[in-house]
Amino acid sequence: MVKLILTGLWVCVVTLGAVYFSVQMSAPPPPVDEAALLKARSELVKGESINVPMLNDGAVQGYFITRISFLMDKEKVKTVKLPVTEMMTDELFTLLVGNRMVDLSQTAKFDLAAFRASIKENLNKRFGDEYVLDVLVEQLDYLSKDDIRANGERSAGKQVAPVKIVEGVKAEAPASTGH
Repeated sequence: MVKLILTGLWVCVVTLGAVYFSVQMSAPPPPVDEAALLKARSELVKGESINVPMLNDGAVQGYFITRISFLMDKEKVKTVKLPVTEMMTDELFTLLVGNRMVDLSQTAKFDLAAFRASIKENLNKRFGDEYVLDVLVEQLDYLSKDDIRANGERSAGKQVAPVKIVEGVKAEAPASTGH
């Protein structure tokens, strides 16, 4: 009788163990935090403030005031032999002056996602690989030539503010780990 009870207990323990481990193995893996992965493999390359002239009929009509930073692959950016900042500046001139991605008469319809994707795609094409992981638009404003003149004439008075095309986010450099 004791053998029968011990055999029954043994079968119950083995069955419970098998069910427990099969449930553990069939559970989906924990979700991967894409932002943490991107941050771990990326490096912030701060962009410079750039004034891009807006040309129309052969004359300067105003200026785009931009500051765009980039998240770049840490390992790949070490191998770049080209001047990264200058290439970024050239790309901005190409998009804002050459392609005229911004229509000043309809700034509300400006497609920020397409602008960022175009910068990323074109820079990666120039570098020859996926160097740029993300584009961070910190500032994209427009100031007309007349507004610049008016601001120059008003030394202490109220200054004319530029037209905000994009309300950007400030790109902060990651904290130093001390290594």
